[in-house]
Amino acid sequence: MSDAVDTHLQELRRGTVVLACLQLLREPGYGYALLERLDSHGLPTDANTLYPLLRRLEKQGFLTSEWNTEESRPRKFYSTSADGIRLAETLQQEWRALTESLSSLTEPDPAHEES
Repeated sequence: MSDAVDTHLQELRRGTVVLACLQLLREPGYGYALLERLDSHGLPTDANTLYPLLRRLEKQGFLTSEWNTEESRPRKFYSTSADGIRLAETLQQEWRALTESLSSLTEPDPAHEES
């Protein structure tokens, strides 16, 4: 694909990653595992995109985090906070409304059909 198309696809996906993270982190998870889960759901995400996003969502109060040092390698586990769940529900409703609106653009418009 061309660079222009790639840029537009990246812009389109940017907001979806926020919603996907909020949904997936209703069950605690750490960064690398989240990257794998996003990819398995058809949302491949670069680590350089994900980690700053996780920090920003935590700073905004939409995620909480906790270090797990029981394993051989310490990992920071993130979870969606109550505010994050409310945000995810709002974003999901808006996503559904946008999907309906965009779908209607490809359906015949009875007001513009000739008799």
